[in-house]
Amino acid sequence: MSFSPLTSACSSLGVKSSSLIVQLGFHTAENNKFPGAFVSSPKRTKTKKFSIACSSTDPLLVKAARGDPVSRPPTWMMRQAGRYMAVYRKLAEKHPSFRERSETTDLIVEISLQPWEAFRPDGVIIFSDILTPLPAFGVPFDIEEVRGPVIQSPIRFEDDLKALHPIDLEKLHFVGESLKILRQEVGGHAAVLGFVGAPWTIATYIVEGGTTRTYTTIKSMCHTAPNLLRTLLSHLTKAISEYIIYQVESGAHCIQIFDSWGGQLPPDMWEQWSKPYITEIVSVVRNKCPKTPLVLYINGNGGLLERMKGTGVDVIGLDWTVDMADARKRLGSDISVQGNVDPAYLFSPLSAVTKEIQRVVKCAGPRGHILNLGHGVLVGTPEEAVAHFFDVSKSLNYDGSSQNHSMEESKLG
Repeated sequence: MSFSPLTSACSSLGVKSSSLIVQLGFHTAENNKFPGAFVSSPKRTKTKKFSIACSSTDPLLVKAARGDPVSRPPTWMMRQAGRYMAVYRKLAEKHPSFRERSETTDLIVEISLQPWEAFRPDGVIIFSDILTPLPAFGVPFDIEEVRGPVIQSPIRFEDDLKALHPIDLEKLHFVGESLKILRQEVGGHAAVLGFVGAPWTIATYIVEGGTTRTYTTIKSMCHTAPNLLRTLLSHLTKAISEYIIYQVESGAHCIQIFDSWGGQLPPDMWEQWSKPYITEIVSVVRNKCPKTPLVLYINGNGGLLERMKGTGVDVIGLDWTVDMADARKRLGSDISVQGNVDPAYLFSPLSAVTKEIQRVVKCAGPRGHILNLGHGVLVGTPEEAVAHFFDVSKSLNYDGSSQNHSMEESKLG
């Protein structure tokens, strides 16, 4: 008997190939050539506003992040609000400054809700930037059309540290206000997501003076000025911890930590220059907000998965270069995962998108998985493909046997 490539790709999960569909428990009503996981897509509701009252139960995404039983994998997309949407481009014409769009409460809320109104994802992430809090602790920056973020006074010497001060959350009032409104708008129908940059990633901008392809200045600083770099990273750790707590207290159900450029470090260097600071953030936030799930995402994280787990986060975000089945095997069953469809799939025929979603979800298994892309939505992505992605995800359904099977495997592991 022959099986699809999916079966062999997921064999490392310890599920017998001949009973893969039964044990993972997907219901299907069509697409018999690729069995499992996909049924007819329900039409999306076009309701724009929802009850202010919060649901008495946690959103699906929060449950999945904690590893609780869920009926299907919750879904959202990194950069789900952005230039691929016509409605966003129209708004950006009226408000061409990114800083204005990301630092004005009304615009933040409007942009954050654009994908919610169009696709009804299970997570609504605030429209912001990992550099947004920098001026609140003494690091002003600009965003130029060609160069991107520019920091005119990078920190490279001891005297430069004098510009830093404790984070002034009043200067980030628009973030708190926006999260409160978003929580009211989506009610209990979706999780509101906040996010921050990890200390190492934020430090790359502060030391390099903006974006870079080589990271030579900050990497050399690890050896030429380690105490200076540790002081900077420690300051960022405290500021980011307070910023996360502020977002949670303002309404965020879940926080994603982006160590976007952590993957530029060799694993042993990441262990020394990024992991300890993320671990400290997790500890501080866990003490203050013990019920808030924390997600850690690193671009190019295939060589760091086990180390990422050691930070104590609840969810590991996988980029698309990591095989989901392999990641599950390496990480074990006691932590949730997020991802990891290649964003480029959204430029493919919709049937290919469907099959890739099915493959990823089956390999992830029925517990502790948040369906997402392996990176942000690309500029130029067809909105139809994004809509299809969410429709397919909502048609998935775990049955009871899959949950029980996962629990038994966890006990045996």
